[in-house]
Amino acid sequence: MGRFSKKDKKENKPIEQQTKPLQPLNYEPKIIIGWAEAVGGNMDIRDWFAQNGYEELSVFCYALILKTDARDWLMKNGYAHLMAMIHAVEEDKGALEWLDRYGFTKLKYLALAGQGELEGYKWIKENATVEFYMLAQKIQEVKDQIEENHNDTHTFGVD
Repeated sequence: MGRFSKKDKKENKPIEQQTKPLQPLNYEPKIIIGWAEAVGGNMDIRDWFAQNGYEELSVFCYALILKTDARDWLMKNGYAHLMAMIHAVEEDKGALEWLDRYGFTKLKYLALAGQGELEGYKWIKENATVEFYMLAQKIQEVKDQIEENHNDTHTFGVD
C-alpha cells in the first residue's frame, strides 16, 4: 500500500508530512518545457532550476528516478502534490485518488499519461497545453526506462 493510501490511518499522508503548506505550481510555458527537458536528462536545465528559484523542479527530476533524499525534500518543502504525482506514475492508486480528492486534476492526468495511459494523454490534449503533453511524454520515457532496467538482469541496480 502506498504513502497516499487512505486505508491505513497510521500511514503517512502527504499533508501530514508537510513542514510547509503546499506550494503553488504556477509556471510559465517556457518553464514547463524546460522541466520536460530536465526530466528527459538535460542536466544544464536541471541545474539552472536548482540555482534560479525552481529547486522543486530540479529535485523532482531526482525524485522521479527513485532518489530517496529528493523524495523526502519534496515532502518536507511543500511539494507533496509533486510526490503524489510521482507515486501515481508508479501506479500507486492511493496517490492517484489523493490527487483527485484534493483537486490536482492536471497532476492526476500527467501521472496517468506518465504511466502510458491513453486516458491521460487524451485529457491533456483536450484540457491543457502542448508543454504539458511534452512533460508527460518525458515522464513516461523515464519511468519506462527505469522499468526496463529493473527487468533487465544486466542493469539490475543501475538506477
